[in-house]
Amino acid sequence: MSRVALSVRGLKAALGELAILKGVDLEVPYGEVHALMGPNGSGKSTFCHVLLGKAEYTATGSALVGGTEVLGLPVDARARAGLFVGFQYPVDVPGVTLRELLEEMGRGGGGDPAYWPVVEEAAGRLGLEPFLERPVNEGLSGGEKKRSEMLQLLALRPEAVVLDEIDSGLDIDAVREVAAAVEALRGPGLGILLITHYSRILRYITVDRVHVMAAGRIIRSGDMGLAAELEAGGYEAIVRETAEPSGDDFLRGL
Repeated sequence: MSRVALSVRGLKAALGELAILKGVDLEVPYGEVHALMGPNGSGKSTFCHVLLGKAEYTATGSALVGGTEVLGLPVDARARAGLFVGFQYPVDVPGVTLRELLEEMGRGGGGDPAYWPVVEEAAGRLGLEPFLERPVNEGLSGGEKKRSEMLQLLALRPEAVVLDEIDSGLDIDAVREVAAAVEALRGPGLGILLITHYSRILRYITVDRVHVMAAGRIIRSGDMGLAAELEAGGYEAIVRETAEPSGDDFLRGL
């Protein structure tokens, strides 16, 4: 097994004629939680969409999940390779209960007899037992939807997890709950990438590495001190500090 859960090299992506990602290099080793931060328009959500395989983007470069190249694969094949993407705004799925969705996930994994006891234990731990017989995400609060995604993640047992704006729209109690769920997922067979604007969720999660994206590139990486620097001074100072004299397109990402 590769020592790296997610390895991205030279990733470029465009939407029609608009170039958005301009050569992203990023690694998330197994057992680690990384944060990808950046201002609006920096390319964070596009990065997530390209990994997921949204058809409207043209992408080049490399994205390995546990050593398997996923660029060019259909979405379901990317999931089978071990990629899980959590959405900023999880959608409702009318007519399909959470139990039915989880059972289908179990069949997709080959019918492991240990699967459902593990899922039921996790549902109890996350306080989701009352929602198993309800349509997926219907009538759930923002925090409940995020916890439901954590349950689906536990059921699928992926290798690389990308969580897009997992703290979006959550109150402080829900942020703590979701952060605790992410911490509980940490393990030697999983790498986690949190995509976020703000450092508030990082107060409750031990992050191994922080990456800053601007104008479609990773412009700086560091430890939790980098998140504290962003909290104190914002993105613009770091963008100006890292831009070359001719690098005005870095500033256009702000």
